[in-house]
Amino acid sequence: MIGRTRSVVLMGLAGHLIEVEAHLASSLPAFTIVGLPDAALGEARDRVRAAAASSGLRWPARRVTVNLTPASLPKSGSVTDLAIAVAALAAAGEIDDARIAETVHLGELGLDGRVRPLVGTLPMVAAAAASGAREIVVPIGNLDEARLVDDVRVRGVASLGELLRDYGSTDASPSSLPAVLPHAINGARAVVPDLSDVQGQADARWALEVAAAGGHHLLMTGPPGTGKTMLAERLPGILPDLSPQEAIAATSVHSLAGTLDPQDGLLRRPPFEAPHHSASAAAIVGGGAMLARPGAISRAHGGVLFLDESPIPKYTLLSVGSQLVPTVL
Repeated sequence: MIGRTRSVVLMGLAGHLIEVEAHLASSLPAFTIVGLPDAALGEARDRVRAAAASSGLRWPARRVTVNLTPASLPKSGSVTDLAIAVAALAAAGEIDDARIAETVHLGELGLDGRVRPLVGTLPMVAAAAASGAREIVVPIGNLDEARLVDDVRVRGVASLGELLRDYGSTDASPSSLPAVLPHAINGARAVVPDLSDVQGQADARWALEVAAAGGHHLLMTGPPGTGKTMLAERLPGILPDLSPQEAIAATSVHSLAGTLDPQDGLLRRPPFEAPHHSASAAAIVGGGAMLARPGAISRAHGGVLFLDESPIPKYTLLSVGSQLVPTVL
């Protein structure tokens, strides 16, 4: 017996829709995951079994093989936990396989059966929608973020038992524990200062306007106190709004960085990043394996990267553009 559903894995900012297949064989009980999983994904077998037991379900005493297709694509993280559990229980006859085949399931499972929030939900949902998916299940804590993507039906679930009962299981029981919510983002989006506040500085204002109109980079030089920082902080205010595609891309970067407050909606205004002059290369460029953490350069996508007190003495560098801004050090 085989159960099938779908999920999404991230490689950098790019999301890839995958198929999750679960096969039950008459053999000694075992649980194997194939399809180039990393260590975190390989540990899903223990999380899934414990979550099923906490939801009042008996895990099938058979050999369970889960395949993540395409098998040649490396997969990492815990985002496929929910899809693996649903596919395996569908193969066991607990739920109807036809109801889950075209649905995308995203979520990490806790041992108590609750579905935990994810980092990078927005780019995953956007990738699923771009691949033709029309129904996506996400953790209840990521529901507001997932709803930022148009033309797709998003459903939030708090526990594995709750989802299985929606699919018709009579044995599953929802968790009595409160839903797991993401950590609150402190503070609202910063208010961008207005260039009209600047008196004088005609040449510098003209240079900012030219850079904003053409997406050019700027190099400002001068002694401290001449207004370089004051002018740079006002550059985003004269840039045009992001296009819908740029807004999704820029917001996805902040979702991956863990700095997105879904209550604020998509980033419609160009972002502004000003790393400290003592910031490390990793903080500015970003880094990490598989699911890389965005640095200041990536977070400035579609907006302004302000490098004050750059290594060149007395110079301030501004990088402006709708593409990922280049390193200019």
